[in-house]
Amino acid sequence: MGFKRFLLVVDGTADAAFAIDGTGRISAWNKAAVDLFGVSATEAISIRVHNILQCADENGLVPSDQCILARALQDKFPRSNFDVRLQTKTGRLWCNLSTLVASDPVSGGRHIVYIARPVEIQKRLEQAFREFVRTQTRYGSNGVSMISSVPTPDTNVGLTSREIEVLKKLARGDSTKTIANQLNISSATVNNHVKHILTKFDAHTRLEAIRYAESVGVI
Repeated sequence: MGFKRFLLVVDGTADAAFAIDGTGRISAWNKAAVDLFGVSATEAISIRVHNILQCADENGLVPSDQCILARALQDKFPRSNFDVRLQTKTGRLWCNLSTLVASDPVSGGRHIVYIARPVEIQKRLEQAFREFVRTQTRYGSNGVSMISSVPTPDTNVGLTSREIEVLKKLARGDSTKTIANQLNISSATVNNHVKHILTKFDAHTRLEAIRYAESVGVI
């Protein structure tokens, strides 16, 4: 797709759409993106995409050097469709992103177009269903383990006081950045605490860890 045509795609779509160049900076930003993310095109253009959208996955905020949006053009075959949590004007939401790659015949540079659709409700249902299936696979209806070879979380594995504090804030719905500010620690430290919690609870997601902690009375 040519550069001018990709600009028309970004401007013409009813969904939030934006594009970034090979340096990870935003090169196009349509009106629907303004409405969804609460940032004007003037504020967004030429800014690193991670600084505005704060890409995150199920384990929390992704470091800027690992941002999947900024690194996409470095991949030989960028992912065409995926879910990611982005900072919007109403808070951090799960969005489904579709991608297109465009080339600028003048500069020879490549740009990647992202079309974003909020899928917060669908993603929460997906996570809840995955947790339900995992629980039912591990335990029968009478609560007895169905698969002895699958290790169950050890309720005797204690969390540190700081880990419990972080877990309680997660259960309250606080973001990694909010928790970091409240506890006067870095976001990286918060993410490290979360990783330790997931390991101790044999959980794959924050939601799963919260549900387990509630079920055994940790929080």
